Amino acid sequence: MKRVSLTQYLVEEQRLNNSIPAELRLLIEVVARACKTISHAVGKGALGEVLGTASTENIQGEVQKKLDILSNEILLEANEWGGHLAAMASEEMESIHPIPNRYPMGEYMLLFDPLDGSSNIDVNVSIGTIFSVLKAPDGMATPTEKDFMQAGNKQVAAGYAVYGPQTVLVLTTGNGVNCFTLDREMGSWVLTQRNMQIPPDTKEYAINASNARHWQPPVTRYVNEMQAGVTGPRGKDFNMRWIASMVADVHRILNRGGIFMYPADAREPDKPGKLRLMYEANPMSFIVEQAGGASTDGRQRMLDIQPTKLHQRVPVFLGSKNEVELVTRYHQE
Repeated sequence: MKRVSLTQYLVEEQRLNNSIPAELRLLIEVVARACKTISHAVGKGALGEVLGTASTENIQGEVQKKLDILSNEILLEANEWGGHLAAMASEEMESIHPIPNRYPMGEYMLLFDPLDGSSNIDVNVSIGTIFSVLKAPDGMATPTEKDFMQAGNKQVAAGYAVYGPQTVLVLTTGNGVNCFTLDREMGSWVLTQRNMQIPPDTKEYAINASNARHWQPPVTRYVNEMQAGVTGPRGKDFNMRWIASMVADVHRILNRGGIFMYPADAREPDKPGKLRLMYEANPMSFIVEQAGGASTDGRQRMLDIQPTKLHQRVPVFLGSKNEVELVTRYHQE
């Protein structure tokens, strides 16, 4: 079988569908290269002295891991000088990161969660990187946070890397979803899955069940019905899977179906959820929809939400279309 590299895929995709201009291709390649560097650091683990906690907190008030900070630096440094970006935003940084004046300013803006699933770093469970690409607004002079306030349906590309037994990169540019596997000996990304599709029906769900007592009634109703199994209203048995790395949970769903839920709950009523709209929910929703799945915040399509804050949080329901539609209907009722 002829091996197709990431670069070859991007060039051919541009020829076929005119959807990946040269600037965007370069940007995706630089992000992919940064993910390769992060994968190397993650793979070294304790040998690279990158495990454990740093003595800092991020903007979310979460204690940072050493690898969080390292991954953030890798992505910033890799993407600064290429000339295809106007600005970046990271889950780990309070405000946006404009491209330094000594470099040319490009037409795209990059958002990322440099290392998703940080709680799993020190126990050697799969973690990953999530990224989202937006077009800079026309006539933008100096980038501001306001320029990033674009609904998810405006994304021109999104993807994630999973650092697991294999390192994989899953990518969409709005024309289906493809998966590349890192050939560690050759140092290259090789296309291994084309046009990934999420089955519309499933028997698997992912949710942190320890929060059940705090859930809102629609979520309780939905999960109770699944737990009732073959004799319950759903008429079939369901399995629960929860890795607590969004990238790993979504990657499983992309490969074999399922529904991922991170609902808002009663613990902090003023917080509309835990996951970040711009760094996690939007890129994952773009990928999931491109693979035939669905994604909502329980009330409306995720990609239609108009952001108002850089670090805005949302409830998330994504995955197999029929299940997402059902739990969304329960919320709307």
